[in-house]
Amino acid sequence: VWSCDVSKFDWEYADEEHCFIIEGKITVFVGDESYKISKGDYVIFSKGLKCVWEVFQPVRKYYLFK
Repeated sequence: VWSCDVSKFDWEYADEEHCFIIEGKITVFVGDESYKISKGDYVIFSKGLKCVWEVFQPVRKYYLFK
């Protein structure tokens, strides 16, 4: 389980990540696109993805790298 308080940060995925959002609200920015993620969402982030995370409500997620 990973958790994060309200914040904004750059991130790059070294491996593919699968995660289930337990709680929180996030917007992930990839280039000109943005994706809203919140409690109950299952998300797959591709290996090599470069993005910006903006956390609006503290996040907790289960995650697995593949």
